[in-house]
Amino acid sequence: MNATARPPAVLFMGDLVIVARQTRLIAEAHRRGFAPLLVVTPYTDPARLAELRADPEHPLSKLADVVEVEDAKVDFVVPGIQPWLRRYDVQAVLCVGDFFVEPVGVVADCLGVPGAGSAASRISRNKMLQRTALPDFSPAFQVVTPADRTSPIAPDMTFPVVVKPVARFSSLGVRQVHKAEDLPGVLATYPEDETVLVESRVVGPEFSVEALTQNGEVLWSGVTAKRTNESGGIFFTEMGHTSPAELSDADERALVEANAKVLRRLGFRDGISHAEFRLSADGPVMMEIATRLPGDGITFLWELATGEPLEPVMLDLALGEPTAYPAPRRRACQVYLDHPFGPLRDVTSTGAPVSWVTRDDSWPAFTPQAPDAPAKDHAVLVTVVEGEVLGPQTDSEARSASVVFDLPLDEATEPLAKLYADTVTITVDTP
Repeated sequence: MNATARPPAVLFMGDLVIVARQTRLIAEAHRRGFAPLLVVTPYTDPARLAELRADPEHPLSKLADVVEVEDAKVDFVVPGIQPWLRRYDVQAVLCVGDFFVEPVGVVADCLGVPGAGSAASRISRNKMLQRTALPDFSPAFQVVTPADRTSPIAPDMTFPVVVKPVARFSSLGVRQVHKAEDLPGVLATYPEDETVLVESRVVGPEFSVEALTQNGEVLWSGVTAKRTNESGGIFFTEMGHTSPAELSDADERALVEANAKVLRRLGFRDGISHAEFRLSADGPVMMEIATRLPGDGITFLWELATGEPLEPVMLDLALGEPTAYPAPRRRACQVYLDHPFGPLRDVTSTGAPVSWVTRDDSWPAFTPQAPDAPAKDHAVLVTVVEGEVLGPQTDSEARSASVVFDLPLDEATEPLAKLYADTVTITVDTP
């Protein structure tokens, strides 16, 4: 390399809470000889990040540089990375988490490197745009702006309905409304400047489809079953994931084909995507799509199921390298646990070790088992900190702990879910 050559780099965008989960991306980029660069927002504590970078045992010590931008928006990110573009040869851009989906797509296009594409990235961050672009994959819906909240709902809308903020994530603000007379009161609870969707409630089990796409062609797809707490109230918090889902070949094919059509319609080019569907009596209905890696522990579920990690393949896609990912050989599950209400004192387990992933900014390593190995509980993951007040699990951020296990493909998950959940005790302080 001559003195004026810029070192090759991979640009990551994501805040610490998610980046700490996917540190293998940082380590893999460094292993391949790239300088890992990270863009964060003020949601990341700079002192804590500096502490982790100074720890040679932590994967974030491999970061070459970090920049904080005011907000995860194009108008803040693009100016913030200009010094890096002069110093480094940025050959790949990856999104780690929800916030940076749109700027990652735009920056990749600006640099001429593989990516989801600006349009697909923009649409995937806004449920209103998704409904507008994909009406034939959507439930009946109505856009309600702040000025429309006292207007009547369209006559083709049937109750119950689901109210969704157009630009939030992690089930934040999603509410079920059973009667028309209750809708105005629910709409009045949203901020004065927030636009929401009112959608007819789709009946049927929920799934996500994770897909790996290169040059517009889907290389691999996997269907994950979801369990929510919707039957017990008005919320839709995800309380469990099973990868691959236990469903018929015909249903799996219908979900995979619907997802492929959605990706083609959006012009999605390169990377990993995560779409959520309801499987109704009439076929798959899309709830939303995100041009990013899946949340919670789903990447680790697929690692346990296939025997191979996803992060190296994600980096291949971002670099435009030929790649592949195997079919599942086992089934893996993450089950979120019910908890008592009050300030959290402790989480203990008589089975798998407990990892305080939010407190320690570190996730455990998962070791895939042989296809026919007995079922195994791998970890108890605590996503809150001591003293945090536990209450109703109204959205993903209100959950506290989960257990991850895997099993042979021909065994049932439900008995094991209860067995492993019963090994965990969540203790709170009582008045």
